[in-house]
Amino acid sequence: MDPLKALGTVKELHDRRNAPLILELDLSEGVVEGSPPDPLSALLSMRRTHLRDVLDGLRKARRDPKVKALVVKISGGVGLALAQELRDAVAEFRAAGKLTVAWSETFGETGQGTSSYYLASAFEKVFLQPSGDVGFTGVALSEPFLKDALDKAGVEFRFGKRAEYKTAPNMFLEDSYTEAHAEASERLVASIGEQIVDGVAAARALPAGRVRELVDRAPLTAEEALEEGLVDELGYRDEVYSYVRRSAGKDAVLRFVTRYNRSGIADRLPNRKEPDLVALVSAQGMIKLGRSGRSPIPGQGGAVGSDTLSAAIRSAVRDPRVKSIVLRVNSPGGSYVASDVVWREIVLARKAGKPVVVSMGNLAASGGYFISMAADTIVAQPGTLTGSIGVYTGKPVFSDLLQKLGVSFGSTAFGEHSQIYTTTRDFTDSEWDKINSSLDRIYADFTTKAAEGRKMALDVLEPLARGRVWTGADARERGLVDELGGLDHALDVARKAAGLPADAPVRSFPQSSPLDRFKPPESSDDRSAASARIEAWGSLSGVAARLGLPAAGPLVLPGVWDLR
Repeated sequence: MDPLKALGTVKELHDRRNAPLILELDLSEGVVEGSPPDPLSALLSMRRTHLRDVLDGLRKARRDPKVKALVVKISGGVGLALAQELRDAVAEFRAAGKLTVAWSETFGETGQGTSSYYLASAFEKVFLQPSGDVGFTGVALSEPFLKDALDKAGVEFRFGKRAEYKTAPNMFLEDSYTEAHAEASERLVASIGEQIVDGVAAARALPAGRVRELVDRAPLTAEEALEEGLVDELGYRDEVYSYVRRSAGKDAVLRFVTRYNRSGIADRLPNRKEPDLVALVSAQGMIKLGRSGRSPIPGQGGAVGSDTLSAAIRSAVRDPRVKSIVLRVNSPGGSYVASDVVWREIVLARKAGKPVVVSMGNLAASGGYFISMAADTIVAQPGTLTGSIGVYTGKPVFSDLLQKLGVSFGSTAFGEHSQIYTTTRDFTDSEWDKINSSLDRIYADFTTKAAEGRKMALDVLEPLARGRVWTGADARERGLVDELGGLDHALDVARKAAGLPADAPVRSFPQSSPLDRFKPPESSDDRSAASARIEAWGSLSGVAARLGLPAAGPLVLPGVWDLR
């Protein structure tokens, strides 16, 4: 090889290694909060953007003089609590004197762009493509009521619930809002709207009243958004990157935040002596008995199994390096029995001297709150949806519809309650007694354990329960949540609780690669030991196969609650 050419290559590598850095983040495909539970999804997610990489990368970059700027493409919907998590990280990055630029082709083309613009507003500069819009239209919660249609079809639903704010059955039992349902829904929407308006007003130096007026006027064209101060410049991608390069330097090198976070030989070398650390355990998706895997409900993503999650917590407790545990919860709940299994492991971890801190994501309600309530500290974002301390169950009855269709059934049975969940007849009085006894038992257990975990008297906790969903901000005011913040804040709380230094490392538990998940288990403590089960209702499992009820279990928050 030509020596001069070799020297030129070495110099090029040296210059590139020492060049200024512009960090990039593309949110087009969203952010993965934790490694998916099933092996195939875990392999496919290896190329996705992970929240821990983003947060760790931005924290690392704040102290790196080579990093000059951050440019983020915001496209598609972003969950509200996740948007708040990223806003906090961007604010700290800006405070370190770094340039932050958000850009988008459009904030909601023919759709909602409120949460994506809310995230963008936290950046120093906001660019929008000239043909784009700002769909900063606010927050809406639309809930259907099917009772009249079901009556016409000859279908009746029979439900029991605890208590009046556990509103999921209302879709089948009512033709409009009940007083309690309207109260809870109106407060949810108001709390979220207040957070968004106040956040945008502070970030864009606009009066809150003016921002509220712009919400009512939206969607806005790019020109209108520029005139009103919601965006700083109109431009295409090339113009955005030209602006950033002028600020960072013409020799600046682009690098994705995730790649930057994982770069560096020193970061990859094993330590001779592993330092004390914080264990990060993830609970993402519906909660069910057995092993984690795909959700039993199509479109719900992964499901967290009690065996898998419990094994992860136990492995963290057994590891002498682990001094505290952070449980990241992003779940609408599911099985009562499975949630209780995880609750017990949290209690045992604390008894073993390992402080437990819960970090709530977009949603940690019903069973998601059940697995959180025994922690030393609960941290949530203001926009997290949480609480829903309640329970419901029931079944549809198709007897009138079948009669109209000329369908009849003959049946024989052994056991007085052997047909309790059949959909061809109503509950008997004796069966209603069983249903109500089960609901009372679950609700009493839920509220009692919540009161103990939150260090409240039961008569103080119970009015906050009754199945009501709260935002994180409202839950904090009422003592259901301890602190407001994101995952980074929860990790800091866990470090302090264990007396660890501020830079103590974090390790995900269980520590395994996607390929490890295909291996056979070695013992019952192995996360892959238990066979998966989809029936998550315990003694109420028969209802899982019936139309209109969530297969995941009686402690589930139904519907789509990822507000964008």
